[in-house]
Amino acid sequence: MTIRAHLTLWYALVLFVSALVIGAVGYHEFVVEPRAGHREHEPPGKSPSVDEADEESEAWSELLRVALFFGLPAALLGLAGGWFLMRKALAPVARLTAAAGRITEHNLEETLPRSGHGDELDRLTEVFNAMTARLHGSFQRIREFTLHASHELKTPLTVLHGELEAAIQDPGLPPVHRERCETQLAEVQRLGQIVDGLTLLTKADAGLVALARKALRLDELVQDAFADTQILAQPGGIEVRLEACEPSTVCGDRNRLRQLLLNLTDNAIKYNHSGGQVILSLGRSGGRAELTLANTGPGIPAGLQDRVFERFFRGDPSHSNDVEGCGLGLSTAQWIVSAHGGEIRLVSEPPGWTVVTVRLPLSTSPEGAPPN
Repeated sequence: MTIRAHLTLWYALVLFVSALVIGAVGYHEFVVEPRAGHREHEPPGKSPSVDEADEESEAWSELLRVALFFGLPAALLGLAGGWFLMRKALAPVARLTAAAGRITEHNLEETLPRSGHGDELDRLTEVFNAMTARLHGSFQRIREFTLHASHELKTPLTVLHGELEAAIQDPGLPPVHRERCETQLAEVQRLGQIVDGLTLLTKADAGLVALARKALRLDELVQDAFADTQILAQPGGIEVRLEACEPSTVCGDRNRLRQLLLNLTDNAIKYNHSGGQVILSLGRSGGRAELTLANTGPGIPAGLQDRVFERFFRGDPSHSNDVEGCGLGLSTAQWIVSAHGGEIRLVSEPPGWTVVTVRLPLSTSPEGAPPN
């Protein structure tokens, strides 16, 4: 229940109690007092006459008329006026709530509007603005630290990568040492992927990643991704099917959309089982290109599906410990889709099918022509 409803109920209760008090006072003034004064002038032992009963009845009628024609309209007017005043007084709270609800980690630099009256709500807004300013500064420092750390890590990782590759190519290296170097090279490559993913997402958060805006055929990218997925699926005996691929033109960055498809198909292969299936489909619906990618596998529990796009989230640890990856693939995919004005959704029914649906706005411009 809202504060306005609470205050209205309390105000109505106060009015009701006030009406009862006024009614009791009126009854005492119009009925009890006249009757007591009349009895004082009568001889002792005389029973009430018919005139007295008429007077009492007339007093009751007068009291009811006053309550009906004056008390009730006054109570209704007071209730309506009180509700209006409470609505007007709490309107700044509603505006402040709506403005605060629009604040996210991406627009912390925006300030909530102040009334300028210097009242309690104005001071509360000032406190909110100071808090979001501190949060914005903290996020900025975290982004700067991540960017600097990623940049500093690239050089030693590149050196290690080169030295390990050179060591592996040495014909005089014993097989045991060669196998150890290959394992170390794989881990260095994984570290490089983590650094690259963190750098990309951090730059995206800071608005430092520029996307090419060009009309391109999404169906051609899907067909290329289908061919690549078939190659990736061969070691696990996974069947890959392309059920539909309608011609679809979107406006976006070809490299980023390729990266999106690679991330999704790579997950569909990694989080699958031997002899499983991967099904791709591209259609059009409501002015949007709709890409669906479904795969068999252990699936994701219902309680964890809301977190699949979080960074470094790996789903159920019991099923992902032996799966290579760094937990940034779906986070990157979500950013690419959002940057293209689309939406991405994942639904899983463990153990069974996991379905990822991507919707991107269609472009009316042909490929190679500037978008309208």
